[in-house]
Amino acid sequence: MRGSFSTITKMFSAGAVTAGLLMSVPARAADDTIKVGILHSLSGTMAISETTLKDAMLMLIDEQNAKGGLLGKKLEAVVVDPASNWPLFAEKARELISKDKVAAVFGCWTSVSRKSVLPVFSELDNILFYPVQYEGEESERNVFYTGAAPNQQAIPAVDYLMSEDGGSVKRWVLEGTDYVYPRTTNKILEAYLKAKGVAAEDIMVNYTPFGFSDWQTEV
Repeated sequence: MRGSFSTITKMFSAGAVTAGLLMSVPARAADDTIKVGILHSLSGTMAISETTLKDAMLMLIDEQNAKGGLLGKKLEAVVVDPASNWPLFAEKARELISKDKVAAVFGCWTSVSRKSVLPVFSELDNILFYPVQYEGEESERNVFYTGAAPNQQAIPAVDYLMSEDGGSVKRWVLEGTDYVYPRTTNKILEAYLKAKGVAAEDIMVNYTPFGFSDWQTEV
């Protein structure tokens, strides 16, 4: 969570957001504000994670406006709730772009929600800032991927755990929610572990559905 917040803050500071918004602003130059879409779940399973990102974006927009905004205009947040419903993400993305006329959208958390909106951003030629880690194996011209891929996050963690300082771990459990990010990441990690000499019988892979909470049984 702290990593996602830090990433968004750095994006504002480094000008990545400004560069992205500039691609869409000219068509809306007559407006008094630059609208920015926020597409994060405020209800449902993912609300506990995504609400924080929504709050971070609102805070950063307020901070930017206090500095004078962007291109002499104030930033205006347009917040919608896709409610942890993957098809609804696509509907809300289309609404933000076509109806609300946002210059760019910050949103999604799960990879399945991101993949559900990709056709919309491609069709309508808008920009999605995706703020969290993802599984890689995807590169879309309408998306700013700001989070870490497995080679930047998961594999360094495995290397540490295999080291003496990390406990020289010999047996591994690759646990994840049953959707594209955990499955792709675990596929990469399983192959990596085997390449490092870990036997197949020392690697357990297991998936649970969204909303699963009986972790005591799993452990």
